[in-house]
Amino acid sequence: MNIPNHVAIIMDGNGRWAKERGLKRSEGHKEGAKALEKLAIHAKELGIKVLSVFAFSTDNFKRSKEEVDYLMNLFVTYFNEKLNKVIDNNVKIVFSGRKENLRKDVLEAMDNVTKRTKDNTDCILNICFNYDGQQEIVDASLRVSKDLKDGKLKEVDLNKEKFYQYLYQDLPPIDLLIRTGKEHRLSSFMLYQSTYAELYFVDTYFPDFLEKDLEDAIDYYNTIDRRFGNVKTD
Repeated sequence: MNIPNHVAIIMDGNGRWAKERGLKRSEGHKEGAKALEKLAIHAKELGIKVLSVFAFSTDNFKRSKEEVDYLMNLFVTYFNEKLNKVIDNNVKIVFSGRKENLRKDVLEAMDNVTKRTKDNTDCILNICFNYDGQQEIVDASLRVSKDLKDGKLKEVDLNKEKFYQYLYQDLPPIDLLIRTGKEHRLSSFMLYQSTYAELYFVDTYFPDFLEKDLEDAIDYYNTIDRRFGNVKTD
């Protein structure tokens, strides 16, 4: 089996998962966090080198204060207490997104887990948090502009590959992008990195997206002849 180097997941459907079971939306988010923990470990076991997940969009701040507060509390709990299994599996955790509007305890938890895992080498878990893909490109462009102005970057050296270094994290291009939860759109998720990503949409809500479902997505990936704009030759 050909294992994709970089897999990304839009973890959608937590709230609908809970609603269909007569539960609060918060219960869906809690189960989604448990699913992520299992998937991160399984991704490493499969040989995936980078797993990027859409945990919280900047647009999610439009939700009710109750739900946003719950999510922030859940993230702090998981970053501080529940990621030990992931850490013990030699997974490095990084974050993509802006720090504006995030509570102090959330930022402290993020810094803590980043420091605890900085030397781990088997797999990278990139958590996109307070993230927007269009904003990432704008922010990267501003950093490019500043380096050009300061003489740290020559215009002749700027190309598509170099631009990756100005994104929130310098990670390889996405090979396989998965979205759970019945929706068929990217929702401004890692737009630059997903230029040639294979897209895999599944109706399963994220809390029910298990290790076998990840393997099914990789099986689909293996059926595709990735030509990157080239012409297939017999």
